[in-house]
Amino acid sequence: MKLASREVIIRTAEKSNIPWREMTKKVLESDVYEVFERIRDPNIVYPDYYLSPFHAYDEGNLSWLAAAEAEAATLSIAKRAIPEATSIEEANKIVRGNWMNAIEEHHLKYSGENCQINDILDIGCSVGVSTRYLAERFPSAKAVGLDLSPYFLAVAAQKEEQLSRQNPIRWVHANGEATGLPPNSFDVVSLAYVVISIIS
Repeated sequence: MKLASREVIIRTAEKSNIPWREMTKKVLESDVYEVFERIRDPNIVYPDYYLSPFHAYDEGNLSWLAAAEAEAATLSIAKRAIPEATSIEEANKIVRGNWMNAIEEHHLKYSGENCQINDILDIGCSVGVSTRYLAERFPSAKAVGLDLSPYFLAVAAQKEEQLSRQNPIRWVHANGEATGLPPNSFDVVSLAYVVISIIS
């Protein structure tokens, strides 16, 4: 049943011009495995809920397949959320744009116009889609993407290495519930699309 449902999701995404299988293959055939060894913290203790099956993956987010398919799944969700969008790119820009606007409005309201965003933390960053949007919206800021899955982080870091960014994103393998990062060290902390996953 799970396999059949997954195939339906993949076919639906590909009908929407999301090259799911091609994107997955590209990740799995890259040097992402070497990046994994550099980024993984072997001392991480995973909470029990994180070791459970999640979505269509028996290993949850601790698998190469889940990490390789994450960006295609993210694009598919954006297209489903904004069905009137004429393209995947437009749907993703609307979804992420609304989120960015909310961050900016909140920051202006509570921090003021003269308070610049210098440091950003994206907790539960997955493969870095939201983190890259944050880094692009606030190019002078230093962005940190933090996730509990070293597989997802390896995919994020490998993609980031292909970009030339003034302030490259730093990727941290840690639990968002206890990051180990210094208190009061970020101007913006984002938890985009994370809390619902933990609750369910």
